[in-house]
Amino acid sequence: MQSGAGYTFIELLVVSTIVLILASAIMPLARVTSTRAREAELHRALREIRTAVDKYKDAADLGNIGALEIKVGSEGYPPDLETLVDGVPAANDATGRKLKFLRKIPVDPMTHTTDWGLRSYQDKPDTTHWGGQNVFDVYTTFNAKALDGTSYRDW
Repeated sequence: MQSGAGYTFIELLVVSTIVLILASAIMPLARVTSTRAREAELHRALREIRTAVDKYKDAADLGNIGALEIKVGSEGYPPDLETLVDGVPAANDATGRKLKFLRKIPVDPMTHTTDWGLRSYQDKPDTTHWGGQNVFDVYTTFNAKALDGTSYRDW
């Protein structure tokens, strides 16, 4: 005669099955939560870069950037993202002070690099290649659909 101190095989099988069902329900939820977090980080990074580009443009329009720094045909937009980090000489400032607009180029959370897609003011809105004249807008190079069905490149 056996004592009733242990679990039967059937009880272990039922518990294992319940745990597997719960785990299979949680995995898609965890994936969606992770994707939502990356999407929020992408929105933040795009907003940070676009704000820096706008501040550069405003400074150029107000004459706060040295005239030699603004290239003809650039419409007052920065030549590249590195310029936003490195800074440009302030106008009428003999101290050599630089105006900086970004601390560093944010990492694209979708591609895990600092390589962003760029659009210049002269590019067509649907272009896939940067014209190189200036940086008017940025977008992720990650080619996939977001949870809301839109393309990440269109954000």
